[in-house]
Amino acid sequence: MARGSAGESVLHKHLRVLESFEPLRPFLTLAEIADAAGLAPSTTHRLVAELEREGMLERMPDRSYRLGVRLWEFASRTPGALGLRELARPWLGAVHARIRQHTQLGVLAGTDVLFIERMSTRDAVVNATLIGGRIPLPISSSGLVLLAHAGEHVIDEVVAAGWPLPTSNTIRGEAELRPRLRRVRADGFAVTDGHIHPESRGIAVPVLGPHGVVYAAMGVVVPNDDTSPQAAIELLTVAAAGITRALEEVYLPGGERPGLPLMTTSVRSLEYFAESGMPLLRTPGEGG
Repeated sequence: MARGSAGESVLHKHLRVLESFEPLRPFLTLAEIADAAGLAPSTTHRLVAELEREGMLERMPDRSYRLGVRLWEFASRTPGALGLRELARPWLGAVHARIRQHTQLGVLAGTDVLFIERMSTRDAVVNATLIGGRIPLPISSSGLVLLAHAGEHVIDEVVAAGWPLPTSNTIRGEAELRPRLRRVRADGFAVTDGHIHPESRGIAVPVLGPHGVVYAAMGVVVPNDDTSPQAAIELLTVAAAGITRALEEVYLPGGERPGLPLMTTSVRSLEYFAESGMPLLRTPGEGG
């Protein structure tokens, strides 16, 4: 791997450019990318040109840039994100139809929870999550579920990194975090009353995958009132079990390699793909 004069890999510099784009800042100029990435303008110009050539960035008519659809093509092939999202969507929809607030699906991403799907209504309570957005693990119900079932080294990394304290109810420090994680493991769910916003309550349960490992967290964000969370917990638990069954169906016995594709489509369509070799579908970079 090529490295720059400062010892930073060229790949890492490309990633810094891509990470400059955020859900609330999807369009950036070259100058804005350079500033956000902390790179020299000349270096940014070269990196952006390379990424644009490969379809990772797209140039807009006003000369700003946005993330390219080729990134979506790559992401759609990973079982840990969009494949999971595809299988989970019917169950998320069923929960959302009952809750009528916010329903979301998150996966572990370093010391954060990364939300890969969310359903909301216009009059729902305040929710800090966005699809493709991250929140530090200790401050959300989904994050607590994921962290409770993560390795000890992940907990150590979270404690070392620290986390913001949006409200007076947010978990404060390791002394509060570790007992809370033990409780989440024992209960099988997490409830966070006003941890991110005083008006909002998060409720989440684990989604198990092959071998019984926690694959994701499924949760809702509802008003932080005196209502018992039990009905939401039961609803989420049933839905999470449905997602688990869907995940198990796409793995061969032992769960070591994919069986059926991580997509929801008709059996006849799957047969067509297998018989034809999917000739109408091309991998990015192929000509034609």
